[in-house]
Amino acid sequence: MHRLAIACLVLAAFPGCAGRPPLLPPDYAGPRAHIADSMSPRGQSVADLFYLSAVNGQKIDDSVEATSQSTSGRLFTLMPNIIGRDVPAKSATFSIRGTIYHTTPILTLADEINDMAGDVVAVPLPGHSYFDTGKLGSGYSAIWIEDRDTGEVLGRKIERKE
Repeated sequence: MHRLAIACLVLAAFPGCAGRPPLLPPDYAGPRAHIADSMSPRGQSVADLFYLSAVNGQKIDDSVEATSQSTSGRLFTLMPNIIGRDVPAKSATFSIRGTIYHTTPILTLADEINDMAGDVVAVPLPGHSYFDTGKLGSGYSAIWIEDRDTGEVLGRKIERKE
């Protein structure tokens, strides 16, 4: 009983460590598509990360959290951990983000544009593989989900012009 109480306290103190429920239940038998996050390096300690953060409002594990864990304690050395996940191949709201990821968070203050986000309502095709991608820069930034084989944009691009 004492061990159970300690485990509960640890999970309550560090909720991010417990993980999130799976997007698809283990017994899901419907059509699937796959969406992977992506990264574009800017240097040894900084990169643009494009990732799926939620599906239909359900938060999911993403590459920013995974990269933060793998980079922790390495100061100026980026150790990317890019992940993907299966999603139902049916209409859904995909929350996507693009961020300039620094191994040392204080360095984010130097970036004019360091984050953008939006929702894409779309129907991924069964058996297709997609990836989150984009461009982050001064003057123009965009994020979108792209079909790995055809290069077609799933849904729409989210764009910001300055």
